[in-house]
Amino acid sequence: MNEHDYLAEVLRTYAGSNDPLDKLTLAALGLTGESGEVADTVKKVLYQGHELDTTHLKQELGDVLWYVMLACNAIGCTLEDVMQGNVAKLYARYPNGFDAQRSITRNDEERRQ
Repeated sequence: MNEHDYLAEVLRTYAGSNDPLDKLTLAALGLTGESGEVADTVKKVLYQGHELDTTHLKQELGDVLWYVMLACNAIGCTLEDVMQGNVAKLYARYPNGFDAQRSITRNDEERRQ
């Protein structure tokens, strides 16, 4: 499946209006809930003795992706746009890979601005 086909499935199962703000609102609220489901799955493994259910986790990650795609559609961008922008941001922030000291310094610099 490619991004175009997946977006078609997202829009096929989206029940709201075509208003971009309506889509974005649902996406933001849905991401909050589904991210909580992902966190809860990991919490159960770490603190409640559950086995990691990768099938369930994959389903929850799919729900997260559904809302990400809806948000992309709402603001007129593609998932590829988001990925490329994120990589560019990370290269600017950590040109040689993650560095804990640079992370600490970066946070201090941002607070001063």
